[in-house]
Formats: sequence, C-alpha cells, structure tokens
Amino acid sequence: MLSSILAALLFTIKPTGATASAAAATVVPPSYHLTRILFLRLLAVVYISAFSVAKFQNKGLIGDRGISPARDVLNDSQKRQEQRSARRRAWLPLPCLLWLAKDRNNLNPWLDGLANGGLMLSSIMLATGSANAFLLFALYIIQRSFMSVGGVFYGYGWEPQLAELTFNAMFLVPLLSMNPFFGSTKGGIYPVPSLVIWAIRFYLFKIMLGAGLIKVKSSDAKWKPGNLSAMKYFYETQPVPNPFTRYFHFMPLYWHKFEVLANHFVELLAPFLLLLPIRSWRIAGGLIQIMFQLTLITSGNLSFLNWLTIVPAIMCLDDAFLVNNLPPFAQTTFLGAPMSASFTTSIKTGSPMSRKIISLSFFLLMAKLNGKIVQNLLSKRQVMNGSFDKLRLACTYGAFGVVSETREELIIESAVKIEGPYKEYSFNVKPGDIYRAPRWISPYHYRLDWQLWIASVTGRIERNPWILTLLLKLLQQEQDVLELLDNDPWSGSGESPKYIKIDKYRYRFFDEKKDTCAEEGQTPYWVREKIGRYFPKQGVMTEEMLKEIING
Repeated sequence: MLSSILAALLFTIKPTGATASAAAATVVPPSYHLTRILFLRLLAVVYISAFSVAKFQNKGLIGDRGISPARDVLNDSQKRQEQRSARRRAWLPLPCLLWLAKDRNNLNPWLDGLANGGLMLSSIMLATGSANAFLLFALYIIQRSFMSVGGVFYGYGWEPQLAELTFNAMFLVPLLSMNPFFGSTKGGIYPVPSLVIWAIRFYLFKIMLGAGLIKVKSSDAKWKPGNLSAMKYFYETQPVPNPFTRYFHFMPLYWHKFEVLANHFVELLAPFLLLLPIRSWRIAGGLIQIMFQLTLITSGNLSFLNWLTIVPAIMCLDDAFLVNNLPPFAQTTFLGAPMSASFTTSIKTGSPMSRKIISLSFFLLMAKLNGKIVQNLLSKRQVMNGSFDKLRLACTYGAFGVVSETREELIIESAVKIEGPYKEYSFNVKPGDIYRAPRWISPYHYRLDWQLWIASVTGRIERNPWILTLLLKLLQQEQDVLELLDNDPWSGSGESPKYIKIDKYRYRFFDEKKDTCAEEGQTPYWVREKIGRYFPKQGVMTEEMLKEIING
C-alpha cells in the first residue's frame, strides 16, 4: 500500500512548464520564488500561533506574579555570570531582550510588548508573503528571548525547532528588500539561494529521522517488530486529545499495527527522498511528509509542532509544481495571484557575488554544526531535543520514544475547610470532567495543561517543583494564574480556599460497547478511577506550608 501511494505521487506530478513536450524542449532550472512565498506565509501562521500563546499566557506562566517568573531566570543567570567572570572563565549570556528592562520586578509590559511586536511582524509576513533578514531576525530574537526565560513552559522540542528554522530562513530572503521577486531591474529576478534550500531540506530530514530513530532505539517494545502496538495506546495517552482522537483509538488492532509500520516508513525511509537530486522523488518525499503531518493534526492537539514541520517540506516543491498543481483559487489564497507556467522562465540565472559568499558561509556553518547532530543520530544513546553548540543554532529532535499504556491525570482540588467539600479546578483542554469532550485547538497551545500531563508521566513532585508554586498561587487567588484555567471553582462564591491537594486518577475513553452510563441520558466521554494521592501523600497543604517548602 505504501509503495502504491508513492507511485501515485510520482505519476501525478506534472512536469515543469505548460506541457511535457515543452519541458523536454527547454530545460529550465527549478525556481522557488512562489515556494518561498508559501513557505513564509506558513511560517507566519506558526509564529502568530506561538506569539498568541505568549500574549495570553506568559503573564501567568513567567510574568511578575506568575508560576515561574522570568526575573528569577535573569537574576540566576547574572549571578552565574558574575561567578564565572570572577574566575576568569568565558561566559555566554542568555540571548534575551529582557536584559534591556530596567526594572526586573516589572517585566509584564516587556512580555506583552515582545508578544505584540512578534504578532505584528508575523502578520506583515503573512499578508505580504515576504520578509527580509531583519524582520526574520526580529522574530528569531523574540522567540529566543521567550525560550531563555520560559523554563519548563518553553522546554518543548518545537521551540528550538521554530528558532532554528527561522535562523535558516534569514538566509533565504533578501537583506533589506521586502519584494518577494527581488532582483535586477534589467535581467529578471535573482534565484532563491539553492544552498539555503538544501540546508532547510536537511533540517527536515534530521527532524524526521531523529523522530524515527528515537523510537526504534527506545526500550519500548511497542515500537518494535513482533509487537507494533504503540498506536493502540498512543491516542488515549497523548498529551491533549482532540474530537477525533477517540475514533482513531477504537480502530482495530491490525490498523494500529499498520500505523506503526507506516510511521516507521515515513520517519526512517521517506526522509532520504528529501535529499535526492531527482526532482520527482524529492517532491514525492515532501508531499509524504506534508500528508503525514496533516494526519497527525487530525488525530491530536500537538501544539504548532505539526504545522511547523510542514513548513520546511514546502521547500521540496518548486514553482513549476505549484503553478501546475494548485488551482487558481489556491494560488490566489496562498501565493497572492494565479501565475502562468511561463513565469518559471523569467528567473535570472545568477546571484550577486556577495549573496553567493553569504549563502556559502551559512551552508558551511550549518554543515559543521550538524556534523555532531549526525553523530548523535547514529549513536546508541541518542540525545533528544538538545544541541551541541552554545548558541543552539542547530539542534537534534525526537518525540514519543516511549508510549504509556494508561493515562493518568493530576486532579487539583481545594476547600475552605479541611474537612471539605473540595472543589475541582477545571483546565482548558486537560481532561477533568468526564462529560466534557476534547476540543480542537491546534496550532494553539495551552502550556500549563501540557506541563501537567508531563508531570503525571514523570512521576513525583520532586521532579516538578513548579507545581508547588502553582498550588500556592491558586490558594492566593492570583489573577494572572487563574486566567490560565478554564474556570476558578471559587469565582463568585465570596470565599477563598485554604486547603489544597492533588489526587491522581486513571482515565480511559468511554467505550459504548462495554461501559454503561452512570446517569441516564448523559453519555460520558471518559471513564476515570482514583488511584491514589500525588501531593501531599497524606493530609492537605496550606499557604503557610507551601511557602515553607518553597523557601526552605
């Protein structure tokens, strides 16, 4: 089946130019100006999602009164810098615009300003389908600023993935001009730098291959031949399900095994198509990755990760492919206007010498940095979502090497009196109420909900000390933190909670064939059972007790 899909892709790709005979008569090097427009617009969509999350959530997560304030990261970094300077050791400061703030106790305006600035710049890129190096550098440094102070809430693999792609994209566009067809006024327009295009293709190659290798190297037998049951459990246990996830989960076991095999094909074999010099195979490789990511988007809410991974795959398509395969409506929507096949013949063949030198220097830099990435991919103990250079310009990626077989959720409850009644906090997308169906939010992302899922998987609270601050903020009724929730159970009651605890529950999808409804006329989405206490192991916590633990 996989081979037939690949063959179909190869035979449905139309040749360059209006007809096959015309393509045979005139050999035209592939052009990528329309491709670059589509690439930049999709990158802008990802950035709008990322900075929207920052605008509406950062104050509660890393703001002045948030769970993990950015000022603490800056202060700790400054102390380490002073200590290393005293010992005359080299020190590379955090790449963060928040260093410019005069008052670190009032960083909320800076967090909002950076998010708003990023939204404005990415909206310009979306509207125009163009960018210059300075615009992309501004997006890059804003993203790196949030990564530097975001702590666990910016510790996901797609954060450096977005930054690295943006760094690559800076060399894909003109230095100053915002004209997507930049070039000489006499001889046409300059080609998009081919070395940068190949670097972006390799960026996608290492992402997909790293994701595949981390699975087959892991200790989880469910990814291995003879078992192949990982997808049987993945849908039910993934961080944030969407409305279609339950339907995927209840597919037959043979289908889940096919999904594992298909996953291995897409992540371990198909990436090599991205690096082939044969146009039709390279286009097929890009389309395979795009379709794979679209499938993942329909089956779960993995933030903007899948949208972001589609962006470099666009660079496997060229202008001729877009002109010949996108209908006029799609060309108007994504490219700005329908284009004729003759457009590809108007591309100027040469670039200025300065452009060639910059592109070659970038390519050699990335080749050097990715050398250690390749070594890591080939090693037995592959590092996931890490980097081997201080500036984190090139990173290694991977995800879901181990798939849990059961879903455990942390349920936070508080009360005015120690004996109760206790009220449960409801989060935006994290499972809680068994009657509430999941929502489709991708490419948006609720960082607190995701981090609570990680805490439930990684075990004890000692590995997740930020939860202590979360509990304290909930008891203190801190408004910036409460806005991260779906609703505050004490809102409008005139009372404030004094006692708080976290219980652990096991969740699974409600099975209409096996389960019965507890309440007539109302079908639950989940079935849950309490399996123990997460924190504290006995009793409950008060504000004073939490302060003592945090400060001690």
